[in-house]
Amino acid sequence: MGKKQKHKPCKQLVLYFHDIIYNGKNAANATSAIVAAPEGANLTILAPQFHFGNIAVFDDPITLDNNLHSKPVGRAQGMYIYDTKNTFTSWLAFSFSLNYTAYEGTINFVGADPIMVKTRDISVVGGTGDFFMHRGVATIMTDAFEGEVYFRLRVDIKFYECW
Repeated sequence: MGKKQKHKPCKQLVLYFHDIIYNGKNAANATSAIVAAPEGANLTILAPQFHFGNIAVFDDPITLDNNLHSKPVGRAQGMYIYDTKNTFTSWLAFSFSLNYTAYEGTINFVGADPIMVKTRDISVVGGTGDFFMHRGVATIMTDAFEGEVYFRLRVDIKFYECW
């Protein structure tokens, strides 16, 4: 048996995205909204029992640091689905659309997010522009949260296929 190869990323980025969930009172600042909920639930409060059945869409600012008020370098756009009844988990499908000095293009992500785990890996499944045909892994970590209205994710992206 040979030694296990350790692959090195061909490119790496760390970015933050900031999600402000619409709660019925914050329409001017909200960057995400619940668009589907279980029967009997409403669209301004996450459902009980680990939010199971809620689907949210988002258009969140991306920053280079963890400050919500820093200049955005792009947008995180997509959806998350709360998909388990017995713990907090979601399924993610989203893109980073970047447009700043260092990079332009999109990065596409998909995967399960076991929210209660400190760091989680999701797949980087492709991209455009400076990220054309890139694939890899994004390690996400909840960097901050304020109740059920705001959370910030730190996204450490490692590309293992770069064209």
